[in-house]
Amino acid sequence: MKTVDLSVSSVRDLNQALHDEARQPTEREWVVTHPAGKHNIACGIDEALKIDIQGHAGYYCAGMNKKADITVHGNVGVGVAENMMSGSVRVKGGASQSAGATAHGGLLVIEGDAGARCGISMKGVDIVVRGNIGHMSCFMGQAGRLVVCGDAGDNLGDSLYEVHIYIKGKVKSLGSDCVEKEIRPEHLAELKALLEKAGFDEDPAAFRRYGSARELYNFKVDNAAAY
Repeated sequence: MKTVDLSVSSVRDLNQALHDEARQPTEREWVVTHPAGKHNIACGIDEALKIDIQGHAGYYCAGMNKKADITVHGNVGVGVAENMMSGSVRVKGGASQSAGATAHGGLLVIEGDAGARCGISMKGVDIVVRGNIGHMSCFMGQAGRLVVCGDAGDNLGDSLYEVHIYIKGKVKSLGSDCVEKEIRPEHLAELKALLEKAGFDEDPAAFRRYGSARELYNFKVDNAAAY
């Protein structure tokens, strides 16, 4: 196990070391100490490394992750796991805006709350949030699954495509073209597997499912006000 102390090393040096490790992997487990809310920690990793960040991280932590399993033992700023391709990112605290934005794959778990625009333009990632999410979450969500064990803010799923959204708590309002849908046995099985993967002990039957009404896929003059 390799330890990098960000009170004496720079984030640039850390990320370079992780990228070098990805090219010729010898040390699979890394610990990052004293992150102190620094930005861009552990970005662009392209190898199956295990990275433990022992504290709070700033903007774009674990952005563009591919293959690595990254755990943040604290809160994170804007854009955690932004554009993630695969692997996993777990946040032990809360996340600011745009968690998992544009992410194509992998699993993002947030054990606290997530701010506005959680899962914006998600393209295949699975996001599981133990707490609440803010307004405009899953805006233009294209593919993947969003699971929220708490409440959702205004305009959930605005202009979404084919994301499966599961919410246990209250939804303040739905965005354009987002509707509540029937939750069938295959959805309960899907949700159960996601909750187990995230490590959350929740009853799938307590959730509601939301998705696209598919009215905005093609322009219709009657819907002009919704575009």
